[in-house]
Amino acid sequence: MANMYLGKTSGKPRVVIIGGGFGGINLGRHLRDKEVEVVMVDKHNYHTFQPLLYQVAMGAIESDAVGFPIRRIFTGHKNFSFHMAEVQQINPASNTISTTLGDIHYDYLAIATGANTNFFGNKEIEHFTMPMKNIPEALNIRSLILQNLEKAAVTTDPVERAALLTFVVVGGGPTGAELSGALAEMRMNMLCKDYPDLKPEDMKVYLAEGKPKLIAAMSEQASVKAKEFLIDMGVIIYNDVHVTSFNGDELKIDNGVTLKTRNVFWAAGVKGEVPPGIPQDVVIRGARIQTDEISRVKGFQNIFAIGDVAAMITPDSPEGHPGVAPVAIQQGAHLAKNILHLVRGEATQPFKYHDKGSLATIGRNRAVADLGKLRFQGFFAWFIWLFVHIMSLAGFSNKLVVFSNWLINYFTKNTDNRLIIRYFDTNTMMTEPTAK
Repeated sequence: MANMYLGKTSGKPRVVIIGGGFGGINLGRHLRDKEVEVVMVDKHNYHTFQPLLYQVAMGAIESDAVGFPIRRIFTGHKNFSFHMAEVQQINPASNTISTTLGDIHYDYLAIATGANTNFFGNKEIEHFTMPMKNIPEALNIRSLILQNLEKAAVTTDPVERAALLTFVVVGGGPTGAELSGALAEMRMNMLCKDYPDLKPEDMKVYLAEGKPKLIAAMSEQASVKAKEFLIDMGVIIYNDVHVTSFNGDELKIDNGVTLKTRNVFWAAGVKGEVPPGIPQDVVIRGARIQTDEISRVKGFQNIFAIGDVAAMITPDSPEGHPGVAPVAIQQGAHLAKNILHLVRGEATQPFKYHDKGSLATIGRNRAVADLGKLRFQGFFAWFIWLFVHIMSLAGFSNKLVVFSNWLINYFTKNTDNRLIIRYFDTNTMMTEPTAK
């Protein structure tokens, strides 16, 4: 298929960015009106603010609030163009990428494709559990939760009701801890209001984590306090365990526990989204592309990788940097500077990650924060979490919508976003229109 972007159009070096996540967006922003032509390709026409996907899944905020049109982000960037397409192949020999729109030429290629859920090769778990890496998956979880609550409210079979009201989160990182806390708050604040025939004690929330502690990437204080918060909210926690199977009805854990449940949410691991064409010998553990200290892919001169899909292997980071948004944001800005250095024939500068801290919220007035040497837990940490996430959202309208929702939820302990927009078929694990 012919494509107008196959050859050069402006005479300037072309930077092609694959992916509109945190890294790709920040790279494009820092190349604004510079002496390069920027082309971004993504299979979606919007940027997703992934840290708040769990709140979309719980109906706390609208799905539109965590997405923002990529074209809007780059309004006024005269050297930028965006195309919604899927990348089928990277062709280093011809300096092109093959997409569903055709072949696109590049002088410099930045892979910022992010990461997806890692089921560690277990096809049964992949089929029956619910991941949460994008907006459609978050909406699937919301539909599943609400559908099962509706079923539980009318079933006369106590075993079936118990299974419908048993919720299991697999993975005790920030996402798993936050989702578990949100489920516990739903049980305490919403269940009886919407479903008078159901009692809070009917709903069970479990969290299974493979490591000895929760939120292992944060400090010991944060980990201990997060666990205390969750236990206080009634979450049943299993540490140092692994889920071995789930067939849609029965979940088995290697500590001997078997749970009958219809709701299993998988937050136990991620793997990089590596486009075809990248040699396997540079793809390391976790499906991450190995790069040098300027984000250049090992073995190439003009192909770079940033964010969750990249593993910058250096003496300071022998296993790469953590797969968090601040790393992608900083790498995007730094790569923009180095690409301009290369264009101008100047020396490049190695990347240094500045860890500004980590945050996780467990629920209303409950959060943990590691900010340098400072450690906060409770209300103040929760307030910091709110502020940072509001300010990090793309677009003033999204900031306003989320802030308004949070303000209303705080005082009412309720939300109006619990809509079953589309039916989720648990037999096929696919969505269907509600009007059928």
